[in-house]
Amino acid sequence: MANPAEPNGSRPIRIVIAGGGTAGWMTAATFARFLEVGFEIDLIESEEIGTVGVGEATIPQIRLFNDALGLDEDAFLRATQGTYKLGIEFVDWGAPGQRYMHAFGDIGRDVGLLPFHHYWLRARKLGLAGDLAAYSLNNQAALAERMQRGTARTARVLPDMPYAFHFDAGLYARHLRRYSETRGINRIEGKIVRVTQNDIGDVSGLVLEDGSVVTADLYIDCTGFRGLLIEQTLHTGYDDWTHWLPADRALAVPSARSAAFTPYTRSTAKAAGWQWRIPLQHRTGNGIVYASAHLSDDEATATLLAGLDGEALADPRPIHFRTGKRRKLWNRNVVAIGLAGGFLEPLESTSIHLIQSAIARLMKLLPGPTIAEADRGEFNRQSDFEYERIRDFIILHYAANARSEPFWRMCRDMELPETLSAKIDLWRGNGHITREHEELFTEVGWLQVFAGQGVIPTGHHPLADAIPASDLAEFMDTIAKLNAREVAQMPSHADFIARHCAAPQPVAA
Repeated sequence: MANPAEPNGSRPIRIVIAGGGTAGWMTAATFARFLEVGFEIDLIESEEIGTVGVGEATIPQIRLFNDALGLDEDAFLRATQGTYKLGIEFVDWGAPGQRYMHAFGDIGRDVGLLPFHHYWLRARKLGLAGDLAAYSLNNQAALAERMQRGTARTARVLPDMPYAFHFDAGLYARHLRRYSETRGINRIEGKIVRVTQNDIGDVSGLVLEDGSVVTADLYIDCTGFRGLLIEQTLHTGYDDWTHWLPADRALAVPSARSAAFTPYTRSTAKAAGWQWRIPLQHRTGNGIVYASAHLSDDEATATLLAGLDGEALADPRPIHFRTGKRRKLWNRNVVAIGLAGGFLEPLESTSIHLIQSAIARLMKLLPGPTIAEADRGEFNRQSDFEYERIRDFIILHYAANARSEPFWRMCRDMELPETLSAKIDLWRGNGHITREHEELFTEVGWLQVFAGQGVIPTGHHPLADAIPASDLAEFMDTIAKLNAREVAQMPSHADFIARHCAAPQPVAA
């Protein structure tokens, strides 16, 4: 992305993105949109190097990213064979036969300063409340396989329905590549065979297979698990969290498009891990995450294939990983984004969000020709906080289980991070949930996982006792009925896509 030198004679700041895929092209698209003057941007990638490419489910923050780029939502969904996502259904996590949903959006109605769930806890004890799902508009719409955008149609008191997307990650990267290149990003085809450093240890150049050298002031490492710059060159180190999250392998396989065109991701617990299901317009994404110490690769393959609801379209693709993060996501003049920076299993669909948030953090702290140590320190502090709190939320799913298999007993008995233990203790006592700073998951998110997996507090806020039982029952009943009435008038998810954003499908031979 070339720009002429500034009038005062200063040269443009050069940034090189090492690697394409979702992380590389999301970064490039952001730079293309917002760094139009005073910067030169190159992206290096090789067609011969594949990407992990299983990040097909997102959370609602992806809409902020797409909106910032000015992407048309319907066109984006057509280009990526995308569908809508209202939440994640968890099957057999608490115990076999149980299921619940972590749905986006509000649950019930807060009254004054008191969150709804305290009224629900009291009503539950009195036998006046149904499942938490009845009070979530997103949950009810998801289970009914319905979808709408915008304000509610039947009652002003109902909230908007927040949503995210399922999409083909490879097609998303291709969509963003077109966006970026038309706005001046310079893509360089080639393999990086060597990374050079200067006398103070900063990266000074990337040597390509053809012998050419690409230099920059700032390097963005989007080279995936290998971390070519951040780890293989700078030896940054890695915080390994497998003692809390022992799954270390995954298998991914696409299957034929299913008739169950659900507007939610499904995660089903298995003997030593879990299986995902993500419906797209042209196929269904599937995979299994598992601990190799408790399940062989052959057993995992058999479990995965037996759980498909359509014909497998390829052989399962293996992925090996270590859950954790780099000790510094910004080290010297290298910023790691995506899998180069860390990996948290996709249980809560945070992989693409972690790319998005790293890009946003970098944009706020973007350096000039000289990188300040304080900028690096603040970037790493915020990154550490985000990764650790997402880690805790994922651990909760494993720790709060009632399954009998050795893997799940181990997860139930393990010592938890202090930050998670404190959160659980606060909830178990009187149903309190606090959200610190810019912690990703909301109080409502924690509530749904706690309740869904059977972690119910002994008490509730005393202010919930102020409402008479008869009024409490009417309050609960009214919310459930308003949600049901709104869902009943929504179009089906399949019809909504057909009307707004259906992608052309290949013609059968």
